[in-house]
Amino acid sequence: QVRLVESGGGLVQAGGSLRLSCAASGRTFSSCAMGWFRQAPGKEREFVATISRRGGTTNYADSVKGRFTISRDNTKNTLYLQMNSLKPEDTAVYYCAADPNRTFGSSSSSQYDYWGQGTQVTVSS
Repeated sequence: QVRLVESGGGLVQAGGSLRLSCAASGRTFSSCAMGWFRQAPGKEREFVATISRRGGTTNYADSVKGRFTISRDNTKNTLYLQMNSLKPEDTAVYYCAADPNRTFGSSSSSQYDYWGQGTQVTVSS
């Protein structure tokens, strides 16, 4: 079992920045590939970014590439998402997810076994 708790969401103006954190407990964090996903009202959950177990490999959705950075600190059992140059279309509930079965993260939400409760990010225009 892996318990995930996101934090760091909030209200920000367009062009601003936020850093999301995801604290993990339970199963060894460093044995899990991790991902960030988001879900806007009335839309399906979508892939944002993934990171491999050791943090050496990352992958991003085209919509956030160059603006968002995923990282992890395995000594602190924490996953991060640095979000810069935020746009109104980034408004969503952001979720972190853990995949204990793979070294590299997948962009498919169905591959992840554990999810956090989500944190709301709202970007005003």
